[in-house]
Amino acid sequence: MKLRHAILGMLANEPLSGYDISRAFASSVVHFWHADQSQVYRTINRLEADGSISTRVITQSGRPDRRLHSLTDAGRAELEAWLASPLEPRQPKDSLLARIFLAAPLGHHRVLSLLDEAERAIRADQEVLETIEFDEANLDTTLKAAILRYGIDGSRQELEWIERTRQAVQQDAARAGVTLN
Repeated sequence: MKLRHAILGMLANEPLSGYDISRAFASSVVHFWHADQSQVYRTINRLEADGSISTRVITQSGRPDRRLHSLTDAGRAELEAWLASPLEPRQPKDSLLARIFLAAPLGHHRVLSLLDEAERAIRADQEVLETIEFDEANLDTTLKAAILRYGIDGSRQELEWIERTRQAVQQDAARAGVTLN
């Protein structure tokens, strides 16, 4: 998936400003797709330049003008073609897994600290996800609720994995005669 497809998808239902799109990334899709505000705005500019979206400027007094972006027919066609295309190979990038994979030189204490830090972050994310509610009134909200459940279930699985990994590190420390207290 490219960021442009995610933005086109967000614009499929209603016109949004760049700020609205950035907020949507931060609050609704962050558990499976990350994009910072500068990436969002660069991609919006490219979408506008290639005719996939149109932009209407709304003049505001005392504040910067508001730019509302909408899908064009070309943008809707691109989104629909991408949605109907074969799935891309999954290529996850997870810094936690990379760190754990390479963390042996840190020693048992610091690996356990890394696991503790990861657990706190995952629990915080899980708390946010669990506050989101969807009224499954149509296909769109049913699918959004399914993705929300995927995120919540995934965080639970990650917490279970952290606990199993913590126990394995503690067992290894015991075998090596390392005191962990």
